[in-house]
Amino acid sequence: MTADTTTFHSAAPLGVPCMIMRGGTSKGLYFLASDLPSDPGARNALLLEIMGSPDARQIDGLGGATTLTSKVAVVSPAGAGHDVDYLFLQLGVDQATVSEKQNCGNILAGVGPFAVERGLVAASGEQARVRIRMVNTDSFATAVFPLIGGVPDYRGQTMISGVPFPGARVDLDFEDIAGSSTGALLPTGRPVDVIDGIEVTLIDNGMPVVVLAAADLGVSGREAPGTLEDDTVLRERVERLRLEAGRLMNLGDVSHTTVPKMVLVSPPTAGGTVSTRSFIPHRVHAAIGVLAAVSVATATLIPGTPAAALAQTPTTPAEAAPGSPAPIVIEHPTGTFSAIVDADWGAGGLEIRRAGIVRTARKLMDGTAFGR
Repeated sequence: MTADTTTFHSAAPLGVPCMIMRGGTSKGLYFLASDLPSDPGARNALLLEIMGSPDARQIDGLGGATTLTSKVAVVSPAGAGHDVDYLFLQLGVDQATVSEKQNCGNILAGVGPFAVERGLVAASGEQARVRIRMVNTDSFATAVFPLIGGVPDYRGQTMISGVPFPGARVDLDFEDIAGSSTGALLPTGRPVDVIDGIEVTLIDNGMPVVVLAAADLGVSGREAPGTLEDDTVLRERVERLRLEAGRLMNLGDVSHTTVPKMVLVSPPTAGGTVSTRSFIPHRVHAAIGVLAAVSVATATLIPGTPAAALAQTPTTPAEAAPGSPAPIVIEHPTGTFSAIVDADWGAGGLEIRRAGIVRTARKLMDGTAFGR
């Protein structure tokens, strides 16, 4: 397959095998790397055409007109020690942007099943176990999910907040994700920094996140996402904080990226550990991203942080394996998200052994996607 971008505008549009999957609370297009142009520029141009970007409606493509449905997984065979490589690409909706500066734990939930569907991983029995290298940050996760007749079984009774229907449980176990984007769990070495007079925690346990108290910005943290988005003064201040935080977190100029995520925390209201509202970066998430939730959960374990100051012992029922730490329950606008953070205090501070979460995934379509 040629990497010449002119191919995309020939009389015969370029068609490539594509699977549409819901992973967690996101939806995306899943491709084998071998089915896409090897040149990143040509690949990105084709993906933007398939997605229908730039256009706020994405009417001429497969995108769903939100950042949560304008996502791509590029999957390829791996070498010794893990089963597949997974490159996550966040495509802009109304801008022609393709970013690989972050992971996506929701889309990750579909990578294991997709790898089995495409024959990259041989699976048998009642359960598959797929070790995945997250190329964006060179870190690893293991996905465990049910099989039926050697193929993924998407049916099940597991419910996750933000998805209206039950599905098969996908267990994701993360390894060595602390500092995966910034080089350290706490990039500045401090649990609390002050930016523009606001106390913040700059943390990266799989996702660079800025955690701050909603009350410090003059809001309760219980507002609906649309209410926060309509507050222009608030959004502008959050963005100023984000730009400075990006510099402090060794991410450089983040004005054209979606990281770090900005998470406003407040006391829980539904029996959880802490309540959240997440800016991604300018829209307010109807839920919270997988790895953003893991980072916020980790912040609740660090004394002195805004998250720890507001955290309460959760009363919401949540699953935990025998001998595992109790789940940290993150409340968000459409429900809750439970994360297991296995950590301990060592000479160098909080040491993260592993983090685990539960998602569901479902295959929605398998066919051929076309550029223009």
